[in-house]
Amino acid sequence: MIKLSDNAFKRLKELSEKNDNQYVRLDVKGGGCAGFNYEWSFTKEDQRNDCIIDNVLLVSRDYELYLMGLELDYTYDDFESMFKFNNPKATSSCGCGTSFAI
Repeated sequence: MIKLSDNAFKRLKELSEKNDNQYVRLDVKGGGCAGFNYEWSFTKEDQRNDCIIDNVLLVSRDYELYLMGLELDYTYDDFESMFKFNNPKATSSCGCGTSFAI
């Protein structure tokens, strides 16, 4: 469902360990500039309807329509670091990179 770059995997692992959780969860919620937002949280357990990606990222199968084929990267330099979403399902996205339309 989702492909993680090496940098994204490394950062998700760092975040889960720093927050003393097994997983980072990625959800899709209505709202934002373009219609939908990516929303992050932490959890210690997976749910029955979850996809476990690289043993660090949880995504509910309810969001397959929105996230199928998503490539997640993490970029960083001296001035900025952020997750980058390359979502083939998105028809548009906002400048902040966390809001998209389908």
